[in-house]
Amino acid sequence: MKSLSNPIKIGKRLIGFDAPPFVIAEMSGNHNQSLMRALEIVDAAAKAGAHALKIQTYTADTMTLDLDEGDFFITDPKSLWNGTSLYKLYQQAHTPWDWHKPIFDRCRELGMIGFSTPFDDTAVDFLEELDVPCYKIASFENTDLPLIRKVAATGKPMIISTGMASIAELDETVRAARDAGCEDLILLKCTSTYPATPENTNILTIPHMRDLFGCQVGLSDHTMGVGVAVASVALGASVIEKHFTLSRVDGGVDSTFSLEPAEMQSLVIESERAYRALGNVSYGTTTVEQPSLKFRRSLYFVADLQVGEVITEDNVRAIRPGYGLAPKFTDLVLGRHVNCAVRRGTPVSWDLIR
Repeated sequence: MKSLSNPIKIGKRLIGFDAPPFVIAEMSGNHNQSLMRALEIVDAAAKAGAHALKIQTYTADTMTLDLDEGDFFITDPKSLWNGTSLYKLYQQAHTPWDWHKPIFDRCRELGMIGFSTPFDDTAVDFLEELDVPCYKIASFENTDLPLIRKVAATGKPMIISTGMASIAELDETVRAARDAGCEDLILLKCTSTYPATPENTNILTIPHMRDLFGCQVGLSDHTMGVGVAVASVALGASVIEKHFTLSRVDGGVDSTFSLEPAEMQSLVIESERAYRALGNVSYGTTTVEQPSLKFRRSLYFVADLQVGEVITEDNVRAIRPGYGLAPKFTDLVLGRHVNCAVRRGTPVSWDLIR
């Protein structure tokens, strides 16, 4: 197992404490069954500054049965996909396998990392033929240990979403991945509701998960906006995954909780700002703050005084700038006498007082 101090490398991108967050744009089914739109999404993600674009590799037949009843039909009124069979949903959402190569090729042309989530062994074999640089395991598959082992055996970095999984289940998953050959593992805190709410996101889990499993940790975020994702950076998230679309009004199976291009650009910029703001534990005046010291309050004579006059609250005050004695010396200065004539606006110093 690699130390947390050692970054993971995916393509040319470092992931870890010494690098800004790795931002993944998840296309999912937002291509709306158009390759042209899929490639436009790749272009928009690259322009927005995303570091990677992820798709999903499955067919309706590898996911479920073609039934419109019982367990295979969605009847949850709170679901975005209520009234649809699982089979028809996956037919609508899947990315045709012959699109994968042109999508990945476009990613490479634009300097992005293109990869996918496989959902069964045939998908892993197919993606290996395309030489993807890493793999993502979806939350709903994070207890599918045979799939975990299949992916881990490729020796490539694995990113695993942790939605719904208990600590015991995650322990099994992590052990299976590592035992099967995975050395570069990233876990993503995830809430498997669509959309998720900030209240149900619990990003304080991120540092706990990192320490518990000794691996890099990030966030797979289904909340609206970028606030939760940016906040996760302060807790150590080294990867951020957000669903991405050209426009939510265009519709699509995941469009409701997907970022648009301007929002993705904001996420990339603000998450990097948050990372750079972490710095180190630091007190006192930094080098860049030195010029600002002059704007502190300090003691100044606010009236003309003659030799021997008494210093009182009427002729000395704590004001800006900061070239005089610190205000904490006020009580030591009051009641003393000046040893020379001073003019209004002179900073108080010990050599003027007797």
